Order: sequence, then structure tokens, then C-alpha cells
Amino acid sequence: MSTNPRYVLGTEANRIFMASETYELLNFGKGFPAAVGGSGWLNADGTIDPSHGEETWITSRMAHVYSIGEMLGYPGAGELADKALNGLTGVLHDDKNGGWYPQVHEDGTPEPGKVCYAHAFVILAASSALLADRPGAKALLDEALATYDKHFWDEKIGLAVDTWNTEFTELDPYRGLNANMHTTEAFLAVADATGDNSYRVRAGRIIDHVIGWAKDNEWRIPEHFASDWTVELEFNADKKDDQFKPYGATPGHGIEWARLITQWALSSFANLEGAEPYIEAAEHLFARAVADAWNADGTVGLAYTTDWNGKPVVTDRMHWTLAESLNTSASLYAATGKEEYAQWYATFAQYVDEHVIDHQGGSWFHQLDKDNHVIDTVWPGKSDLYHAFQSTLIPYLDPAVSIATAVKNAA
Repeated sequence: MSTNPRYVLGTEANRIFMASETYELLNFGKGFPAAVGGSGWLNADGTIDPSHGEETWITSRMAHVYSIGEMLGYPGAGELADKALNGLTGVLHDDKNGGWYPQVHEDGTPEPGKVCYAHAFVILAASSALLADRPGAKALLDEALATYDKHFWDEKIGLAVDTWNTEFTELDPYRGLNANMHTTEAFLAVADATGDNSYRVRAGRIIDHVIGWAKDNEWRIPEHFASDWTVELEFNADKKDDQFKPYGATPGHGIEWARLITQWALSSFANLEGAEPYIEAAEHLFARAVADAWNADGTVGLAYTTDWNGKPVVTDRMHWTLAESLNTSASLYAATGKEEYAQWYATFAQYVDEHVIDHQGGSWFHQLDKDNHVIDTVWPGKSDLYHAFQSTLIPYLDPAVSIATAVKNAA
């Protein structure tokens, strides 16, 4: 662990380091608005890569980030959030069938299908925009929740389905936890922003499933499932570095789930006794992830994926896994008071500073190889700000409260 105060949670030096990153990221991303509305995909220099067109998940992330930026008083953030929101009410919205296209291509044609992952981010964006008093946010949130409830939420089992066709008439048999993880995040955000606790209860139902699956699998979370929710451990064995559905266990997701579980538990129980089993599960998930993936292949960093025995498969380092590691180590330290989590935070902060932040070009490198050289095979450019931006704030906010509400409360 580094003793440099720049990396030590709670010091003035660390607070200043992270706050400077918050504003640097908001500066870097200012060029995101696309001419047709919504957000483009950012290149390594912050310009737009037109080949990606506009994507709903990227646009939602930028609406979320700049809504928070508005609540932080960042000049012009509200107007930037509105430009992202205009994409969600405009070009990315399917006016005929309802819901949101995953993407509108450079030539203006929509990508077919309706995906849960993107719809969860629309909910997150709208709930943050509501807190930031952005025009149209309430109507957008109402529609996003109604669409989600109708098509993606399976009330019977307490989990979300994954992918429909464009018309919402044919449901793909694939079920996945990535979309359910961001659903959990979105449901907690809605509960905090609106006071509707039914969404917190739903988040808890998802979490109970996840903990059960992880516990049965040595705390490595299965990611991929068949339509009846039977685990498919060998899914994408032939496409191990898939951008959204990689083979094997994803330690970064174990870490991210650990924070969401901690947040849910701290916000759901009046006393620590009720929260304790969930905090313990979060600790198991974190411990398994870092034991399997941190410095596991002879060089510093967190491996992207492992097999079911914990052996690294894709050894690249993705920036989002480090952002979530900062968040979770700080949240577990706040929840448990255990010094080991403060030490982990310092370790991750130093690694991010030395390898992940692009101190010359701005933002964070999105993908490194195991020797920490910048590559772009899975994540070209610096698509959006969401993970990095959140990690500069969450460690200093109430771990029981979603980021946008926590920022508003702190302000």
C-alpha cells in the first residue's frame, strides 16, 4: 500500500486529486453532443468517432454524468445534459414500437432489437436528470419505467430478461447478469430519487439471486444463463473477450456487485444486524475477485476475466474495473471500518494514477494489456465518462445512497 497522501482515502491530498479528476473528466467530455442529438462515441482525444453513430447506453451515461455535473455547479453541464436527453427523446427513441433503439448508425438507420442494458441506463439517466431539474426528465423517467416494467422485468422470478426484437414480439432466450447489475443500479437510483421503495425491494430480489449463484460457485459470479435461468458456464468459450458477454467470470463485476449489494443492504435495513449477511457476501465477492485477478499474471493490474478455477483468461486491464475497485474498496471501508479496504483503495488509486489516467490527453485509457500498454481491441478510444467520473465521487459520498441523490444531498 502507498503512503503517499495523494492515494490515501480521506486525506485532503486525495480529495483534491479526485476532485481535480472530476472536473478534468467533465472538461474532456464536453464535445460529446452529436448533431442529431444524443452522444457520440468519444475518441482518445475527446472528438467524436462517427462510425459508432449514437448509442443509447453511451447517451444515457453522458446525460447521467452531466446531470450530476449540473448539481456540482459545473458551468454549462445542464445544457450538455439536455443535449444528451434530447437524443433519448428524439433520434434514439422508437416512436412506433416504444422503447429505445440500441443504436442509430452513422447513416441514420436504427440497430434492430431492444436490449435491457440500454433501457436500464435510460432509467439511470432520467432519474439523475430529474434530480438536476432538467426539462422533460419526469416524463422520460415515467416512460422508461413503464417500458421497462412491461417488457423487461419478470415479476415472477424477480429478474430482468435481456433482449427483444424491435417490435417487442420475440424474446431472445439468453438471460444475463450484466443487464441485471445495471438494473439493480437503476432501481436503487429510482428509489432514492423518487422515494418509491418498491424499486429497492426489486433490487433486493435480484441481489438474493446473485448471492445464491455466487455462493454456489466459490464466489465467482456466473454471468450467462438460458431462458429458464440455468447457468451456462461455457457461454462464449469461443469468443472470450466479447465486449458485453465475455466468457468465464468477470472479477470487475464481482467487485461492482459487491458495492451495489453494500449500498442496498445499508439502505434497506434499520440496523446493521439485518445488513450484515449482505455485507459479508459483498466482502466474499471482493476478496474472490482480487485473489483471482489482482497481479495474478506477473504484472500489476486486474485481469479482465478468469476461468471457473480463477485462472486469468483475458489478461487485459479495462479502466472500468479499476473505477469500480475504487468505489467498492471505499464503500466496504465505510461499511466495515476494516483497514484492509482503505489499503486496497490506496493501491488502486496509485495504479489508476500511474497507468490508467491519461495525464497528457485527458480522461482515462479504456484498455491496457497485461504489461499496461494502451490497446484498443475491445474498447477503442475513450467512449464515455461514466465509470471514471463516478469513481472520483462515490468514495466520498454516503455508501447507502445512489450517486446522484448523494451529490444532491451533499450540495
